[in-house]
Amino acid sequence: MAIEFELSERAATCCFSGYRPEKLPWGRDDRDARARGLWRRLYDVTDALYASGIRHFLCGMARGADTYFCEAVLALRELRKNITLEAALPCEGQASRWAEPDRKRYFALVARCDRQTMVSRLYTPDCMRRRNRYMVDNSSVIVTVFDGKSGGTAYTRQYAARRGLEIIDIKP
Repeated sequence: MAIEFELSERAATCCFSGYRPEKLPWGRDDRDARARGLWRRLYDVTDALYASGIRHFLCGMARGADTYFCEAVLALRELRKNITLEAALPCEGQASRWAEPDRKRYFALVARCDRQTMVSRLYTPDCMRRRNRYMVDNSSVIVTVFDGKSGGTAYTRQYAARRGLEIIDIKP
């Protein structure tokens, strides 16, 4: 079940929201130079956040940009001390209907996270929104892969703005 962080933990925490493959210009082709470029920008942003004092990263573990963010934080964790990565899961069956390669990647990434927080055991119509609010409510910074498209990332970004988080937008 989701828990609230202490104020000092929140100040050192960054969450992420971004597009699924269907909204990314290269779709599901992770070998595309634009996909590799996005991964590099996410790595560079997380490294800069680390330099500013961020030590805990929250990721919603969706396909697409979330996966790149998770992988970038894990790569940074290999080089920097005291980084923790939390998988914020909307429900137990988040990946149950995904293609097998996506499921394997998801479970391998979740296993490498330092903490897993599940906001709902079962899928509900609002479990994704509740997961996103949990991440925002426990962070001081949000990094988004966002270029204005409507949807979950736009909602999460708006919620983060209302909550006073620093917002770092990266265009896909």
